[in-house]
Amino acid sequence: QVHLVESGGSLVQAGGSLRLSCEVSGSIFRINNMRWYRQAPGKQRDVVATITSGGSTNYADSVKGRFTISRDNAKNTVYLQMNSLKPEDTAVYYCAAELVLERLWDGMDYWGKGTLVTVSS
Repeated sequence: QVHLVESGGSLVQAGGSLRLSCEVSGSIFRINNMRWYRQAPGKQRDVVATITSGGSTNYADSVKGRFTISRDNAKNTVYLQMNSLKPEDTAVYYCAAELVLERLWDGMDYWGKGTLVTVSS
């Protein structure tokens, strides 16, 4: 079975920093794109950042210049470094990855269960 486990969510003051981690485990042939999403209460789940297998990145406008997504392929882990946090960043942050489980199979999206980030003012 494939598992994605997020960690690093916490309570932090505005202006502070956190680093989220998401480790992918299980029998996996290849990890393609990896993403971080977030969802605040009453809001839809939106993509925050994306990183491809080649390391190309993309960010939501709301976090550009403050967040950095990275990956360690040897550890099957994706990170989200969050700096200059604002109260509006408060949300459950979810890790998602497009995984190829067997050679020649198409990729499918898998999700973690989320980690809560609370930014206080």
